[in-house]
Amino acid sequence: MYLKAFNVGPVETNCYFLGDEAAKLAAVIDPGDAGEALYRQLCQDGYTPAMILLTHGHFDHVNGVRDFLARSGSIPVYMSRKDYPCSPTRFHTGSDGEGLGELEEAVFVGEGDTLTLGSLTIEVLETPGHTGGGLTFRVDRVLFTGDTLFAGSCGRTDFGNSDQQAMWRSLKRLGELEGDYTVCPGHGGFSTLERERSGNYYLRHAMQQR
Repeated sequence: MYLKAFNVGPVETNCYFLGDEAAKLAAVIDPGDAGEALYRQLCQDGYTPAMILLTHGHFDHVNGVRDFLARSGSIPVYMSRKDYPCSPTRFHTGSDGEGLGELEEAVFVGEGDTLTLGSLTIEVLETPGHTGGGLTFRVDRVLFTGDTLFAGSCGRTDFGNSDQQAMWRSLKRLGELEGDYTVCPGHGGFSTLERERSGNYYLRHAMQQR
């Protein structure tokens, strides 16, 4: 598995390249900015872009999509229908996002769907809370959790389409996955699910809920 992380945009979003090393096909997860530069880097690494995966619809995770597509040509953009079209977002810090709007490449996925990337199987888990359409992508023993689960924390639930109770359920669901996983969050550093089970207050609290 080819896995590479980039920090992009004004709120330091994690964008990931996920690829099949034999087929040289890659998915781009949450291109929140610098779409053209991300495309050039992926090609320089020797991979052909096959899809874009969006964990949710906030501007800091989607604003590089159109620039990437302008270079790559039409490839599917997999996301939840509940976050479409991605609308402008205002953070309480004052940061504004343009949103993505209507996108003809959008393909809607949900719980239990699977995507194929070369020899890799990408499983879709619905993890709402931060937004109504939050998704986690599971590939082998790796979780791309977007703004649901962070190292030591979790995503905010004070936006118009957020839901705190849904966030607790999503965190509980992730915490109860069997075994350990590498956690690739939407912001901040990498972690492991076992580390978060033992040291993340929010995950521990969620796992105690009925």
